[in-house]
Amino acid sequence: MSRSCPRAPPRAKDWIPCWKTSSSPRIARLQIESKRPAVGVCLESEQQSGRGVIAKLMVKNGTLRVGDVVVCGAAFGRVKSMYDTLRLSARVKEAGPSTPVNVTGFDQPPAAGDKFFVLADIAQARDIADRRATQTRQESLSGLSTKISFEEFQRRLADGRLLEAQDAVTLNLILRADVRGSIEAIEKELGKLDHPEVKIHILHKSVGAITAGDVMLAHASQAVILGFNVIPDEAARSLAEEKQVEIRRYDIIYKVTDDIKALLEGKLKPEERVVELGHALVKKVFTISRVGAVAGCYVVRGSINRGCRIRVNRDGRTIGDYEMESLRREKDDVKEVPRGMECGIKLAGFNDIKQDDILEAYRIEEVARTL
Repeated sequence: MSRSCPRAPPRAKDWIPCWKTSSSPRIARLQIESKRPAVGVCLESEQQSGRGVIAKLMVKNGTLRVGDVVVCGAAFGRVKSMYDTLRLSARVKEAGPSTPVNVTGFDQPPAAGDKFFVLADIAQARDIADRRATQTRQESLSGLSTKISFEEFQRRLADGRLLEAQDAVTLNLILRADVRGSIEAIEKELGKLDHPEVKIHILHKSVGAITAGDVMLAHASQAVILGFNVIPDEAARSLAEEKQVEIRRYDIIYKVTDDIKALLEGKLKPEERVVELGHALVKKVFTISRVGAVAGCYVVRGSINRGCRIRVNRDGRTIGDYEMESLRREKDDVKEVPRGMECGIKLAGFNDIKQDDILEAYRIEEVARTL
């Protein structure tokens, strides 16, 4: 009777872990997704000083990597860096399906809800983005009727001349905000306003500070510029004064809609008009016990008056609005500090003042509106 030899156990090198094989459908799908170009949607975007455009993207399919060429709506660019949305300082090199990441490298902030695609050529991405931007601009500017400013609208409403020459007039607006989400929220609220004799038309909407280009467009179209949590740069401010373009700044959405709604309904109460007084640059901050932080400032524009309100601007954004507690020159309390002079400013309830902050002085005047 022949004796059969026992089968030798397999060698270690013959064992293949199951997770390295493509037998599992889930593993095979992940391997395929890692090789596909990324497709997804933009959740939010903003523009920060020093870092540029930051877009929060959600990858739907494929894998997004640093260096990929991406087109998202009318924006395009090459991914410079990606960050974890929960840990902003943690960089990531790639993002797979269902992964949100903060991406830098776009030429402009994409709109929330825009789909993004990864392309092989930056020139192709630029061409697609330009065509989309042109199409959006044509749709925005199509169907314009008579242009009208806030003051002209009030005069026509008072004289009963709104319907003399045309069925409806158009109130043109240029909208600037700190993030895309704010723009969409304001648009949604303005869309709820309805008036048989006037229409609201947003000529241009964008993220970032108010620029000279916005002022030129407003001047050419008799539009009003609405700034939400943003400020005009110096070139835009000077040009607006020269062209007499109205810039209205807000920090609460319902104030935007309430102001325009009151105008459309003709139920205008005395207007609170903001009178800009001057700007001061914080040169040094002095911390005094039992007093707090006192800003040593140099007045670069206009004048600073005692009793006015102060906007604190940092890195192109307004971070707070406070009452002035005291205004001193050397050791004396003064009523006014003109341009080119130094002074000490103490704000009520705010001590987080920093060097190079810009302080905007203004006062609010009530002006009766005639209807």
